[in-house]
Amino acid sequence: MFKKLLLGACVLAIAGAAYVRLSPTDLARFAVAPIATEAGDTATSNSFKAARQITTPATDILQAVNAVALKTERTQIIAGSVAEGLVTYETRSALMGYPDYTTATVIDSEGGPLLVIRGQSRFGKSDLGVNRDRVEGWLTQLGPLVVPAS
Repeated sequence: MFKKLLLGACVLAIAGAAYVRLSPTDLARFAVAPIATEAGDTATSNSFKAARQITTPATDILQAVNAVALKTERTQIIAGSVAEGLVTYETRSALMGYPDYTTATVIDSEGGPLLVIRGQSRFGKSDLGVNRDRVEGWLTQLGPLVVPAS
């Protein structure tokens, strides 16, 4: 009886891991431009959005974000491009391969153009802060190209 329960648990774990890694991504849900009207941060239990004033043209900042993003381990572009002005990246966790989606764009605001980056988890109710860490890490690497949050 114990062997059957253990076998059942293993089958469920393998099926769950396969679903996480192989299920298709709903781009209509995740590859959407984040909205902001002013610089600042917004966090939920499974997402983080940062909006920053930029000190360089929109295309240049998006190229810089793209370079930083693609240096991040297990990260790839899944939608958009720098030329389109909207890029969505998928970053997978090391152990289980859980996907997080990070979208970057530049929008016009009354105070000038804003770089807006939103990271969000696909599964679960909490991301344990990984999206915030990733977005803030990218912003740190951009250095003087963005105005720090006050």
